[in-house]
Parts: sequence; structure tokens; C-alpha cells
Amino acid sequence: MNPFESKLNHSRREFLTTSASGLGGIALGSMLSQDGLLNAATAKDPDQFNALNSHQEAKAKACIFIFMAGAPSQLDLFDHKPKLNELDGEKMPKELTDKARFAFLQPDTATIMGSPRKWKRHGECGMELSDLLPNLGTCADDMLLVRSMHSEEFNHHPGQLLMQCGVSRFGMPTMGSWLNYGLGSESRNLPGYVVLTAGRGSSGGSTLWQSGFLPSKYSGVQFRNEGSPVLNLKNPEGLPDELQRGGLDALKDLNERKYAEIRDPEIASRIANYELANRMQTAAPELVDLSGESQKTLDFYGIGRPEPEGSNFRGSLPGKQTYDTFARNCLLARRMVERGVRFINIVHASWDQHSDLDTQLGYNAGAVDQPIAALIKDLKQRGLLDSTMVVWGSEFGRTPLGENRRGRAGVTGRDHHPFAYSMMLAGGGLKGGMTYGETDEIGWNIVDKPVHANDLHATMLHQFGLDHLKLTYRFQGRDFRLTDVGGKVITDWIA
Repeated sequence: MNPFESKLNHSRREFLTTSASGLGGIALGSMLSQDGLLNAATAKDPDQFNALNSHQEAKAKACIFIFMAGAPSQLDLFDHKPKLNELDGEKMPKELTDKARFAFLQPDTATIMGSPRKWKRHGECGMELSDLLPNLGTCADDMLLVRSMHSEEFNHHPGQLLMQCGVSRFGMPTMGSWLNYGLGSESRNLPGYVVLTAGRGSSGGSTLWQSGFLPSKYSGVQFRNEGSPVLNLKNPEGLPDELQRGGLDALKDLNERKYAEIRDPEIASRIANYELANRMQTAAPELVDLSGESQKTLDFYGIGRPEPEGSNFRGSLPGKQTYDTFARNCLLARRMVERGVRFINIVHASWDQHSDLDTQLGYNAGAVDQPIAALIKDLKQRGLLDSTMVVWGSEFGRTPLGENRRGRAGVTGRDHHPFAYSMMLAGGGLKGGMTYGETDEIGWNIVDKPVHANDLHATMLHQFGLDHLKLTYRFQGRDFRLTDVGGKVITDWIA
């Protein structure tokens, strides 16, 4: 049947529910709005940003999620275990290693590895951190340190997907996509979800900021560290603004006609993305131009810091200034929050230190310690920390055992460890100066208050005024959510 005949044969019910002027559409729209279920994916105006009502009072408006891809060693940064040095060189009980999976470590001959780190208590709360994090230590009273994270994934890409998407499967929306789907963006001229990278790049790549089955307008937009912040943002040489505007208007008209015909949300996303790209031509270059920031601010974040001497650092990209890049990303994140960007993902890789742990961890901690501390303090003094959640996270931790990979001499690194690791949060209505959860005397297992990624996500959504059980999207006959079939809000974290 051709489209014309199909149009003539629309049933009365179809007319009432799909016609732009139909009573069914009006009634449905009214009910969805009242229930807080109408959002940019279903709105008649495809450029509508803030249509979904929160499920409860929101304390957070923006999130800066700093993802340390590769898995930092919590035993050398966040979770002090003196027993490791006492037992250095001794074997683990076989009943523990027999139940574990390792990426490279040979459990039959592996032994416990101590830590050379010095530890200090910080702030009025007495939070204990290693000597690699002196600047973050000055923020202790604003930080929530979680020492009882756990995961079922022991390899990087599945673990990274779990932390970012709530499940370790391809094609699922990330937390940034879910937040923007649920609440929209407060910025009309910038994406609601921006990704900034430093170092070598994560194992998961762009799968860590995908929108999955959500409309593509909710995908993360990666900003580059050099040149134009977004590829193809500038007009080609010789194309005047008025000609570009005319072309966009014609394209929008064609897309709107198609949208009216088939109501595909992806067409609405296409219209919105074209219009946003046009507005970003002015907004994005202004955002990344730091010339208006004082020298004091630039120095505070560590912009312009030289790279440490040496080479082959896993946290750097050869020939690039990773220390400077990461510091710029943190300052850009603050500027994005000020301009209404909902979710900023700063990805730094790699923390996958299977060998030369002391040197490699020192390089990475040196890259991030000052800028993250500056970000927390800067947000606080501008009155933005209460409404901005800052999160340091990763896919899992590192084992108390030294890695004894075949073919390598010496034991100088740690293998993957999903059973217990640490994360840090600040702001967004969460308690500061709190250490939550506990691991055993060598950091192998959790002994108090375990936390899964789904629990983290449920609590984050709660702070944004969203019930993780109600924030759903129907796809292939099933209602999906960020927390999948698990997750609970950790009320102990909430201020």
C-alpha cells in the first residue's frame, strides 16, 4: 500500500491518538505532563529542554564525574592497610585465591605486597589518605570517602561499562544520558552532556558516553583538547552565516514534516542536534577560551605545570602535556557547570599499573591531585558545590597481592581486584568528612557496608530528584533503567 492510501485508511482511533490536533494527543500530553513523564524525547517541540518534573526535591543540579580508567590502587591512595607491610612476601590462604579470578597474576606463587606510602589524617574528620594526595587531603571535610565498593567484573571494558551504564553490556545508555533524558539540560547553547579526556584513552572508548537506545541527543559530546572544541563546528571557508541559516531552516522544515508523519524520536533528535550545533558555534569557543580567567585561578588549578621528567608513563600520551590537559579539563568543568551543562565526564587513563606501581601511580596522582582539589574548592567558594556533585570513580581496584606475571622479573605492580575498592564524592547534598564502609585487614574483602555501582547510581539520581525505579525507558518490550534490576539509595550519605 502506498503512503497516500495508508493515510486515507487511518482508523478513527489512530486519528485521535496521532493527529497533532487530536483529542487523544491533547489528553495524553496533559496526563504525561501531570505525571512528570513528558520529556524532550516525547515533546512536540523537539528542542524542548526542561520538561520532566523531578520525582522528589532535588539537591544536585550538575555532576562532574571524574573517571580514572584503568583502576587506581586503593591500597596506595585511599585505604590504609598497615598489615600489608607486616605480611609482605607471605602467601595468601588458598581458600581465598581459589575463589578469585585474575587477569595476569599467578595465584599459586603470588605473595602479599606491602606499600611504600606514608599516610596522614586530614581535616577535622581525620580522613586518612596517602602522601600522594596532599591537596585532596585539604578537602577532607567536604569529601565522602567510600572504601567498600565492589564489582562482579574483573576486566576493564566490562567493568567500565558497569560503572558508566549500570550494566556491563554494549548498547546501554550511560548515567549522563539518563540524567539528561530525565531532567534535560539547563544550557540552551551547550550540550547537556560533555566528555573531556586526558592521557591515553580508556579501554571502553566512546562506549562510555553513548546514549544507547535513548535518542541520540542524549549522547555525550566529546570536546577536543586542541583546535576547535568539536570537529566540524566551524563553517567552511566562504560560507556566510545567513546562507548556513537558510540551509538549516530548510533542513529543519523537511525533518519536521517527516517527524509529523512517523513520529520517530530520532528525527526530533536530529533537528535538536542541528540547532544546538549552530548555537555552539559561538558558545563552545567562548567556553574553552580561558583568557578571561585570572592568573591566580590558572595557577590554582595547575594549568601550565610542566610534565615530570621521565617517559613511558601509562597515564600520559607521548608528546602531550597531560598535567596541563587534566588541569584545563577541571577548570573547563567548572565553567560548564556555570553555563548549565548537566553532566561532565572527565576521563583520564590509564591507571592500569601491573608493574612499576610506585613510579606510575606517583605520576598519575600528581596529574590529578591539585586540579581536583582546586575544582572542589573553587566550586565551594562560588557557592556551587552544594548543587554540584563531584565524583572520583573507576571500574575496580587493585589486589593486595603483588603481580607475578609469567615472563616478568620482579613483583612491582598489582592486578585487577573487583572485590573491594574505593571511590570519593563531594557536594551535591552529600555528607562531607565521612568515611563509609570497611575492608578486612589486607583489603581483600569488604567487612562492612558493601556498595555496588547500582547503589551509587540510585543515590546519585536521588540527589537529582529522580527515583531510580521510576526513571525508565521502554525498549524492545521492556522498561529499562540505569540501575537495571538492583540498586538502593544509601541514605547514610545524604546530608
